[in-house]
Amino acid sequence: MSRLPTLDDVDIPRHVLVRADLNVPLDGGRVDDDFRIVASLPTIEQLRAAGAVVTVCSHLGRPKGPDPAFRMDPVATRLSELGGFPVTKLDVVAGDEAEQAVAEADPGQVILLENTRFEPGETKNDPELSERLARLGELFVLDAFGSAHRAHASTVGVAEHVLSVGGPLLLAEVEAFGRLLGAPDTPYVVVLGGAKVSDKLGVIGSLLPKVDRMLIGGGMCFTLLAAQGREVGDSLLEPDRIEEVRAILIGENGSKIVLPSDLVVADRLEEGAAPSVVGIDELAPGSVGLDIGPTTADRFASEIAAAATVFWNGPMGVFEWEPFSGGTRRVAESMADHPGYTVVGGGDSVAAVRQFGLEEKVSHLSTGGGAGLEMLEGATLPGVAALQRWAS
Repeated sequence: MSRLPTLDDVDIPRHVLVRADLNVPLDGGRVDDDFRIVASLPTIEQLRAAGAVVTVCSHLGRPKGPDPAFRMDPVATRLSELGGFPVTKLDVVAGDEAEQAVAEADPGQVILLENTRFEPGETKNDPELSERLARLGELFVLDAFGSAHRAHASTVGVAEHVLSVGGPLLLAEVEAFGRLLGAPDTPYVVVLGGAKVSDKLGVIGSLLPKVDRMLIGGGMCFTLLAAQGREVGDSLLEPDRIEEVRAILIGENGSKIVLPSDLVVADRLEEGAAPSVVGIDELAPGSVGLDIGPTTADRFASEIAAAATVFWNGPMGVFEWEPFSGGTRRVAESMADHPGYTVVGGGDSVAAVRQFGLEEKVSHLSTGGGAGLEMLEGATLPGVAALQRWAS
């Protein structure tokens, strides 16, 4: 991949449009997890310090048009609190009102536009919306790695109309995943979890030939266990993927996959359900696997400790519920204790690392789950490709 243009390659003009990833969870009209807002701040601060009017755009959730539940007002409030500067929140995504606000703003002022997905042209990469957005800045900074795998108006279309560069956060993400794709130090271990194996088949196929070990837990492991002919009870299962998974397991690299040898199970999928530990061949019909067991957690921790490079995406169980958090906690602690290169990608994995207070102890904590997986599958992200046309 050719070098991406950066802020160091340009003179920062008076008006800059930043596509940030401020797609954060809300709870009762307040930001529930501000990780992505915190991650966006250094870029905004750098532009403010250079005297730019910083206009920020982002999507929030998946509204099908204007929806009061997905207005950017709580994000504006939290951005202002964290940054220590006032944020002017507009009720529009683009157009005359936005252009006037930008034109009248003072250097260093931060303007936050309304949710880009309130505009029907956003997800269609509509040229007219792209052009209207581009009029809000003399420079476009794409800093939303978590959205760079979407060819939308605010990620790709804008870059066709105005000088565009990658922001520091985007560049750090691309570098981290590029390192995993290139020639990472070995042994190279990948830990995969989360709910559905269908979400990870692409990355399994891409990475399995390159890794030394692939450790698989979470809900996705049950489809693999079923492919081995094991009883999985009422655990999460994708029957239509069993044959595809079986082919991977018996393939030339299938021996690299490490599956759980024990599980934490319950008789129902509820936080208050009583947990019990069973061997992999002791899972009874009607029971539900909700975490990897302690023996498996020990094995995974040992594999991580012996590695030079580790990538982790997806929790090992329902870590939000304390009785079923042990496997995810053990993996997170193993990543934190690791002296080598460690990357955690995916919203739930990152949330777990932060829940356990270990975010400062991994090499790279990614803001983008899907984008990182697509890079590891070998895809060129549309947002990244859009910037490459501006590379000198």
